[in-house]
Amino acid sequence: MEYPTIEELRLLHDKICKSLGDPTRIQLLYILKEQSHNVSSLAELMELPQPTVSRHLAILRNSSLVSAERDGQSVNYRLAYPEIIEVLESMRAILRESLVLQSSVLD
Repeated sequence: MEYPTIEELRLLHDKICKSLGDPTRIQLLYILKEQSHNVSSLAELMELPQPTVSRHLAILRNSSLVSAERDGQSVNYRLAYPEIIEVLESMRAILRESLVLQSSVLD
């Protein structure tokens, strides 16, 4: 098996992993999985101030995880790579399994 280079892994960390380093951004990705939204509707759904949502969207956009499309005065955001949800679901499955394992060790 060929291993990824450290340069590729640094790029992965800088472009993707850091962007996923905040639960709010992960939640945004899950919401955008269903359909595209503008900042106002996302802020309302998440019960967060619009500037906060805009800041998180900018980070996700800079990492190319979401894309933006202008619709008149509004900008709609959508997942650029729906496969990211599969990655997140795999990570959640690992989390659940590790929590079960940890709890059984403590019993």
